[in-house]
Amino acid sequence: MTFKIPFNKPCYTGNEDKYVLDSMRSLHISGNGPYTKKCEEWFENRLKCKRSLLTPSCTHALEMTAILIDLKPGDEVIMPSYTFVSTANAFVLRGAKIVFVDIRPDTMNIDENLIEDAITERTKAICVMHYAGVGCEMNKVMEIANRYNLWVIEDAAQGMMSFYNNKFLGTIGHLGCYSFHETKNYTSAGEGGILIINDEKFVERAEIIREKGTNRSQFFRGMLDKYTWVDIGSSYLMNDVSAAYLWGQLEKVDEINQFRLKIWDIYYEGLKYLEDKYLINLPIVPYNCKHNAHMFYIKLKDLETRTNLINYLKQNNINAVFHYIPLHSSPAGKKFGRFIGEDRYTSSESEKLLRLPLYYGIKEEEVLYIIKKIYEFFGENYKKL
Repeated sequence: MTFKIPFNKPCYTGNEDKYVLDSMRSLHISGNGPYTKKCEEWFENRLKCKRSLLTPSCTHALEMTAILIDLKPGDEVIMPSYTFVSTANAFVLRGAKIVFVDIRPDTMNIDENLIEDAITERTKAICVMHYAGVGCEMNKVMEIANRYNLWVIEDAAQGMMSFYNNKFLGTIGHLGCYSFHETKNYTSAGEGGILIINDEKFVERAEIIREKGTNRSQFFRGMLDKYTWVDIGSSYLMNDVSAAYLWGQLEKVDEINQFRLKIWDIYYEGLKYLEDKYLINLPIVPYNCKHNAHMFYIKLKDLETRTNLINYLKQNNINAVFHYIPLHSSPAGKKFGRFIGEDRYTSSESEKLLRLPLYYGIKEEEVLYIIKKIYEFFGENYKKL
């Protein structure tokens, strides 16, 4: 049997339609409406954070963090180079210099042991990115940050429903961000994000920044008799129709999570033989992390093998893709940042990594077909376990 398998399909549960229509027919479809408030309350109850604010994208949430920590031109932010461009752009927009450090080859996350060497008198923050929903070594990151009086921002775009030491990713640093882009585990109709506030001091100003720099939120809560312009800001509000779509997925958040974890496990068990034969490397999840099956990737021995496998899978109607080109090697990365220390793993490991299709609703027989074709590529016989 031959399948045509895309890399991703946006999450859809069937609940979204009625809530979206309800929002569309309501008197409030712009930002900060009833579904926005329902979603934000859900996150605050589930994450036990000080405040959560829905945004049009995770990029916007990251931009808000840069404003909240009063980033100034010339300030420096330490982060991995192996991340999405938004992780850096949010801080570059405020005039900051990006300081890239190498990653760990096991998790593809920032190497926490290299952070301290990158700190200077201009360092203002550390921005970690939890790759594939697997947590960075946050105890060490927070210890360093506390010692040097630095802010910690978690780019947890891929990390909703993942844990580090039994704490939700995004709730450990001072500020965190999730993404609801269509490629993520949960989506708000294609785009969307949320700012997670873990330090009480940021709550009031975050609401002002999100409302174009006005104290409009306090006005609507009856705290003021009028509202006015009090700070810098922008329109960082998610529309309520998108929030309604997200609400349909939050109702089934655990069901979606368990489904993805099941598919992840099928991949892992099915491909373990190839790892034992030293043909591929499988993902590593540290003992103190609980991941959310955001993605399943394998690593090949080199770029050529990866390219050949991508093409072979494509010939068999399977869309598998690689991921980030390290930011420090890009034109903008060279202009706005610098790499500290040796690029021992960032570039070499990124060239080996291949992401396989994984989405809510993918069929088990489709996953087994993908596994079979990978075995065929290596000239091995696959027998279903």
